[in-house]
Amino acid sequence: MASSVGFAHPTSSLIINKKDKSLSVVPSTSQLSIYKCKKPISNNISMAMATRQSERKPATTGSMKSPMTMTEKILAKGAEKAEVKAGDNVWVNVDVFMTNDISGPGSIGIFQKEFGENAKVWDREKVVVIPDHYIFTSDERANRNVDILREFSLDQNIKYFYDITDLSNFKANPDYKGVCHIALAQEGHCRPGEILLGTDSHTCTAGAFGQFATGIGNTEAGFVLGTGALLLKVPQTLRFVMNGEMPDYLLAKDLILQIIGEISVAGATYKSMEFVGTTVESLNMEERMTLCNMVIEAGGKNGVVAADSTTFKYLEDKTSVPYEPVYSDGLASFHSEFRFDISKLEPLVAKPHSPDNRALARECKHIKIDRVYIGSCTGGKTQDFLAAAKLFLASGKKVKVPTFLVPATQKVWVDIYTLIVPGSGGKTCSQIFEEASCDTPASPSCAACMGGPKDTYVRMNEAQVCVSTTNRNFPGRMGHKEGQIYLASPYTAAASALTGYITDPREFLH
Repeated sequence: MASSVGFAHPTSSLIINKKDKSLSVVPSTSQLSIYKCKKPISNNISMAMATRQSERKPATTGSMKSPMTMTEKILAKGAEKAEVKAGDNVWVNVDVFMTNDISGPGSIGIFQKEFGENAKVWDREKVVVIPDHYIFTSDERANRNVDILREFSLDQNIKYFYDITDLSNFKANPDYKGVCHIALAQEGHCRPGEILLGTDSHTCTAGAFGQFATGIGNTEAGFVLGTGALLLKVPQTLRFVMNGEMPDYLLAKDLILQIIGEISVAGATYKSMEFVGTTVESLNMEERMTLCNMVIEAGGKNGVVAADSTTFKYLEDKTSVPYEPVYSDGLASFHSEFRFDISKLEPLVAKPHSPDNRALARECKHIKIDRVYIGSCTGGKTQDFLAAAKLFLASGKKVKVPTFLVPATQKVWVDIYTLIVPGSGGKTCSQIFEEASCDTPASPSCAACMGGPKDTYVRMNEAQVCVSTTNRNFPGRMGHKEGQIYLASPYTAAASALTGYITDPREFLH
């Protein structure tokens, strides 16, 4: 039987082959149009598509034959099947495909090689192209990657290409957005019940919207560009039940670090991670995105949170595209279940050099740091900066180490300068950051999260110790191969900036 778990030294219970009966049945009956390939394609591609078409059975409606998880339902709908089960290999229709500057050129090259130099993408309105990784650099090869995206997008008349041409002033580029995973959500490309594939491992972020979202390689991406379809293996689902009132010193980053520390970086290999419970339901959309963002750090295929009123409200002004949310059936079969009492969880960090090297922040107070980095798809959203500003405001102190702020997108940058921090007497995040002596918020991009060219903003070019709100702390991840990266929430990062040591945020929030 599952049992609730305390967190003085975080542990949890594992339940194998457990069938949960607490979720309501909301079957999906919508049908998607059948894909038809109209592009000139190579013999290899023709054979693959012929196999797919011959194996497809007509879509059916009516009651489901077997209970399914949310991920299984989404893939069944994408495959135009009444049902699928874990382990099935199915062709699915892709609702949205995303690529960026570090993987886009390779994907484009494969597409053109296999489908022909003059081939057109399967649907120019379902392809989203977002330069974001190596943008503000003088590196010629990095700049050429963005040029390749531009040439391809203009030739293909891609509707959603978020271009940047003036690198000296990001604000002079109205189409430029910033980090792809946050831009996808802000621009309305994340919708419940859909399939979103992207050439970036953190594409799983979009699972926060109740959709199937996962990263794919360049070869798969080239195929998707030409056909709008992909053969996927249906993953088993791990279920994470998080209940209890979330303490005001915790953020979703603490929750996912707890989970990864519990199951390890290989604990969810090619599995879906479904997050449920009262704690999850209480999270805003950006915090749910943090939760799903790091499932890949556990080896997960995708992460999902059921769509609810919070989801629908977020999407109100972001998309006019109809969508149909799906939910796990009450008798759906889960590979494993983990239960957590979040009210007992303490602030965490992941020590070098692995996201599963979990430790309590208060147990690391002796570790001296050189810098703090707040940014990335994981920790550079509006809510992340509001959290950091809240802690700086509560402390009334100035930082003791360089503290770098990198908004994920242009919208986040604007929010930093315009949104009033609650309880601040009318101050914005930018004003609080300035008073705390943080660095001026930088141009929106991935920046130092993935290292990049040597002139990348605040890349770790020396062997320093950094507390970061990013997602990975492998050797060399942010630049120098001997750098020490401690992953933490924006609260813990801000608290550590104020002391020059890894610091439990409760020292300032309570």
